[in-house]
Formats: sequence, structure tokens, C-alpha cells
Amino acid sequence: MLEGIAQQTGQSVEQVEKGFLEQNRPTSLLGRFSTTEEIANMVVYVCSQQASATSGTALRVDGGVVRSIA
Repeated sequence: MLEGIAQQTGQSVEQVEKGFLEQNRPTSLLGRFSTTEEIANMVVYVCSQQASATSGTALRVDGGVVRSIA
């Protein structure tokens, strides 16, 4: 998606990502998109014994964009 927009607008992928986050995810604590490795790390955790007490919750790998707990 970012590459397509970058080609259409003549911007770099990094510029498109920054603009997207500023417009659509201004509360992002991470300030960038999560990487595939970060997503995979969450999957490995959920499938591991360390997650045995984790239940009934939505696990997000979004860099902290939740605006409220409610």
C-alpha cells in the first residue's frame, strides 16, 4: 500500500508512512508501523507456555494507538 502511494505521489515510502501516521494514528506511541517480526513475536508468545494465564483478551500489536481503555 505504502509503495503504491509513494509511486503515485512521488514521495518516499518513509514520507508516506509518516504522513499516514500523522493523519490517521496521531496517538501512536511507537510512531511507526509494527514490523512482521513484531507480529510474529506476539504469535510465538501466545502459542507458548508463558501465555498460559492469558485468556479472554484482545492482544494488539499496534504500537500503542488506543485512545481510551473503555
